Amino acid sequence: MAVLDLVRFPDPRLRTPAAPVTAFDDMLARQAQDLLDTMRAAPGIGITGPHAGLMIRLVALDLPDSEPAFYVNPQVLWASPELARHTEGSVSMPGVAEEVERPARVRVTYQALDGATHEVEADGLLSVCLQHEIDQLDGIFWIQRLSRLKRERVVKKYEKLLRAV
Repeated sequence: MAVLDLVRFPDPRLRTPAAPVTAFDDMLARQAQDLLDTMRAAPGIGITGPHAGLMIRLVALDLPDSEPAFYVNPQVLWASPELARHTEGSVSMPGVAEEVERPARVRVTYQALDGATHEVEADGLLSVCLQHEIDQLDGIFWIQRLSRLKRERVVKKYEKLLRAV
């Protein structure tokens, strides 16, 4: 399909909540495939509509040892009290990563590209990715989950990488 232009930090669209998807049609299927192509070109393992300037609640994931998956209008229904740390980054802020602490397990409701509603209980990398991408759909860029000191270090490192280009 098409590789879309990525929205780069600190673009304000990355802190803007995305609109719910209401039309489950060929256009949504094309947008989903474009997101998948864009994510693979980045490269990354997860991407949302807002990362590519599509301000809709659409997520594409392509995790190791799994088929690509699309999540439309995802929402966390439940999160475990147990926490886990995982290194995270973003296609909108390439070249930097930091450890983020999140619930170890989540239960998420979402719609498929055809509009059918599903639920998934996830742990490990899938749990991390779903929480990270749902945050993005809610206008919470991943570095907002860091302490102020770590966030400032990540932003400075990213700015230094941009100057080196």
